[in-house]
Amino acid sequence: MQNQLRVRDVKLVPIGNSKGVRIPKALLQKYGLKNSLLIEETDKGLLLRNKEDSQLSWDDTYKAMADEKEHWDDFDTTLLDGLEEDGFEY
Repeated sequence: MQNQLRVRDVKLVPIGNSKGVRIPKALLQKYGLKNSLLIEETDKGLLLRNKEDSQLSWDDTYKAMADEKEHWDDFDTTLLDGLEEDGFEY
């Protein structure tokens, strides 16, 4: 795979009043691109990203947190941070 091109020359094609880019099937499959992408403007140009990668589901988030095995023992100390003395209900 090291000999594969990482830069491709593509042409803009007309789509109504806009222009589009055709992405080769091999790249669509390689990166799991489906129905929509995110276009990010960077200092070096435009970056196309898979939309699904940008948002984790709650299940994925919980699994990632569990994999980190973080200790949340100190979390309870923030619940009683002195605000209860100022008339706030908790």
